[in-house]
Amino acid sequence: MNQRLLQVILGPVVSEKSTAAGEVGTHVFKVRRDATKSEIRQAVEKIFEVKVDSVRTLVQDGKVKRFGRQFGRRNHWKKAYVSLAEGQTIELGEGEQV
Repeated sequence: MNQRLLQVILGPVVSEKSTAAGEVGTHVFKVRRDATKSEIRQAVEKIFEVKVDSVRTLVQDGKVKRFGRQFGRRNHWKKAYVSLAEGQTIELGEGEQV
């Protein structure tokens, strides 16, 4: 079970919306498609050593792209909004822009 928890979170989602959510204590992660909310909660608490308040998930549809005359589609992926308990923070390495 420990090994599975380390593989649940694939990485942070960096966007304008996720950055705004991070300012109010909600962090956005790309997670495995088969991950459950309880697994995501346990993984975040184990990896970042914080207390999670709530987890909301959604499956993001893959974008349709063109390759010349051919149409293709990127894979669907799962996104998790993780709200932390009061006073908890996660440092994801946000630095100054050069």
